[in-house]
Amino acid sequence: ICGLYIKMTPLACGYGKICELRRQIEEFRKSGKFTVAYFELGGLKEYLVASACEELYVPPEAYFSITGVVVENSFLRGVLEKIGIEPQVQRIGKYKSAGDQLLRKDMSEAQRAVSERLVESIYDNFVACISKDKGKTVEEVEQLLNSGPHKVKDLAADGWITAPKYLNEIRDLLIPRTGGPGDVLQSVNYSKYLSTPAALFETKGAKHTVAVVRSAGAISRESSGVSSNGIASNTFIRSIKRVKNDKQVKAVVIRIDSPGGDALASDLMWNEIRELSKTKPVVASMVDVAASGGYYMSMACDKIVAEPLTLTGSIGVVTGKFNMEELNKKVGYNTEAVSRGKYAELNTSSRSFNELEEEYFRAGAQKA
Repeated sequence: ICGLYIKMTPLACGYGKICELRRQIEEFRKSGKFTVAYFELGGLKEYLVASACEELYVPPEAYFSITGVVVENSFLRGVLEKIGIEPQVQRIGKYKSAGDQLLRKDMSEAQRAVSERLVESIYDNFVACISKDKGKTVEEVEQLLNSGPHKVKDLAADGWITAPKYLNEIRDLLIPRTGGPGDVLQSVNYSKYLSTPAALFETKGAKHTVAVVRSAGAISRESSGVSSNGIASNTFIRSIKRVKNDKQVKAVVIRIDSPGGDALASDLMWNEIRELSKTKPVVASMVDVAASGGYYMSMACDKIVAEPLTLTGSIGVVTGKFNMEELNKKVGYNTEAVSRGKYAELNTSSRSFNELEEEYFRAGAQKA
């Protein structure tokens, strides 16, 4: 490997992964090998990653938009009122604002404080990173954010990018650096590199390994498995038991990228991680987000590491139901229940909680 070329499309990841990518690029640069980045559509995330490379190119008419950081919160209470739906939500924790989207028509002071802190963190990180990468002052980076639209030729002249180049010109730039025939770009793409047998990277004769267990998405008890679509506690627990019983595995890293979810599923996984930590060192590696149940899982690990912009913490519990009684009347829909048991109709959507049910529901939320 003589260098790294990153051809970037718009990024959908969070800022935790951006921090990871930048750190790995910076580590690669210590080898003295070339690092080149190219994108055609770029915003804050793409520019942050690309700026970690020694060279950054974009085509002359690239869509290059760096305008600042915004967090926009939406509220449905007014819509629900118009159609006749009453959200009945129990929230435990001042900053647990997930239910505010249903309960409120505007931001609470607590939610505003969280949003402001998040925007400030992303903004300050961007300014600091670009200032270091480009040898600019903080004031110069802020001027970049607060000016524009930007012409690519001006960005190049001012040192924000290396130069404007089309994709074919990047190829011509890289060919002589790879040491191949005059018209051949010797390269291996990302997917092919990933297909390289793991055994080639292992130390010959190594008897011990570190297992990496990946967990991403919302937490539930049952699902098709641990995937980008969510974390199923039953599948996750099987993975933990497997590495626990594997004598070759001497330590475990649990990659956590989850906003949380089912409280019981989180507790079951926490317990299994705790049992694993009694036999082997366990490290939680937080990525974009490790909140609520994701944070809960981390608490069972021996060590926790996170990125500067990982969104993490456990700030409370939210649960609720919709009372659709008014909507049902508007559209002529009716239900009639036959029940036995004081709380049998607790979760019905055809009416509001009565006093006893509301007390029961509140106690349940507190317990969770």
